[in-house]
Formats: sequence, C-alpha cells, structure tokens
Amino acid sequence: MITKELITEVTITILRRAETTLPGDVKEALVRAYECEENEIAKVQLKAMLKNVKLAEEMQRPLCQDTGIPLFFVKLKSGIISMNLGDVESGIREGVKEATKIIPLRPNVVDAITREGEGANIGDRMPYINYKIADIDGLEITAFPKGGGSENVSAFTMFTPKPEEEAEKEIKKFVLETVLNAAGKPCPPTIIGVGMGGSADIAMWLAKAALLRPVGERSKDVRIARIEEELLAAVNNTGIGPMGLGGKTTALDVHIETAGTHITSLPVAINFQCWAARKASVKIYSSGEVEYL
Repeated sequence: MITKELITEVTITILRRAETTLPGDVKEALVRAYECEENEIAKVQLKAMLKNVKLAEEMQRPLCQDTGIPLFFVKLKSGIISMNLGDVESGIREGVKEATKIIPLRPNVVDAITREGEGANIGDRMPYINYKIADIDGLEITAFPKGGGSENVSAFTMFTPKPEEEAEKEIKKFVLETVLNAAGKPCPPTIIGVGMGGSADIAMWLAKAALLRPVGERSKDVRIARIEEELLAAVNNTGIGPMGLGGKTTALDVHIETAGTHITSLPVAINFQCWAARKASVKIYSSGEVEYL
C-alpha cells in the first residue's frame, strides 16, 4: 500500500542520493572530458570536479553548496490519482522539509518578493511537482534539485515561423549566443536542454525535461538527433571550457525535446544544468514495494 509516510521516507532517500551521488552517465562523461582535455587549466578543473564527486559519495555530503530548489517529476498510474494525489504532494513536501534538516540542505526557497523563507525549502508551490500519467504499477518519483547558477542563465524567445532550413539556422544561432552570454556562470561543462514548440510555458518545461535524459542518449527523431550532435560540437568549439576557464568541453551534451505548436508560433527555450547534474528516482509499486532506480 502506498502511504503518505512511505512517500516521505523515499523522498528523503532520493534527495540524499541526488545531492550526494552523481549519476553514472554524468560521471563517465566527466571522466571522458578529463581524458581528452589538452588544456592544463581545464584538466585541473575537471580533476577537482571528479575528486569532489568521490568525496561527496564517501562522506555522504552534498556535491555543491547550492543544493538547489526542490523539483520533482512524478509518473502516476491512472487509477491512483483520486486516491493518492494529496498524499503524494504532502508526502513529498514533508520529505523535503525533513531532508533539509538531516542531509542537510541549504534553505534556498524564499518568497519571490520579500525574499524571506521558512528555512525548510518549502513555500508557495514549492516543492514543485510535474505530473505525468503512465502505464506503470504504482508511481515513480524523480528528485531534480536545480541550482541557481545554471537556472539564472535560462533563455526564451518566440521566433516567427520560417522555412525549415532558416528556422534551424535561427535556433542554432540562438543556442550558441545563449551559451556565449552564459560563459562560465552555469558552471560548465553543462548539459543543455532545448525545448521547441508548444506554447511559451511548454517550451521551457520541455527544455527542463530534456535535462533528465541520460548523457549520450540521442532523440529518437533522427532529424533532431542530428541537430543535437551539431549543436554539441559547435558549443564545444566555443572554447569556454570547464568553469569558463578555457578548454575543449563546454557541454557534456545537448538534448532537444519538441512539441506541436501553433501555426503562427515557434517558441524556443533553453535551460542549463551545471556539471553537478543531480537527479535520483524511485518506483513505488501499488503493493508498497520500493525500488530505487
């Protein structure tokens, strides 16, 4: 049986895992970047990142002082909604509150205007939860703590629709200009999420969701996969490098997610994830069995 108390318990666990243990795909990408880097300053930065990862895992301490704001992606079995949605939200909220004390996490969540907070990373619509109905037994919860440095260089624009080749050229230019303007602020090497289509809010949501895809995993759309690869090469040719100090690896990957859009619109959003690309997931079966993914 899925209870509020169980959801609180697993929320604490996945937040701890996300904050202290870098996903394997990201770690491997950092190792590859270090091995192919020729710039000595860049190698020093990448080596420090890898040492930081090792110490965080061994000591079970956060990878970064900025432990982010609490974002969650939840997949739900359709029949669970009316019975358990309130328990999901209150369980996650309580889990964030407890995790802030025991991990511990920096109290990052404050009121947008007064800049005052409760000191527990909870507030108006925080933690923020994205829901998706899926054909699963029970529910899956992904913790996705998002730091301010990478979030603050997000970008959005609304293009005028053009023929395919012209539109692709404009989008690539927008991505590269955004990367150049961001420089070292998002703590590169980054993962860059690009959302195209939908409406303004959907495009930014797509850009953020793109960051959940494992490093190296291409879009199933071969046309989009080609653009991802071309953008990754172009971004890494900027020479911004690790922490903005120069080098071959400015981004570990570029991921693009798309949606249908209005005939008069072409919304494009960009969301960055810093090198400490934190996330952790759990599956809770309808029986109450828990599987950490």
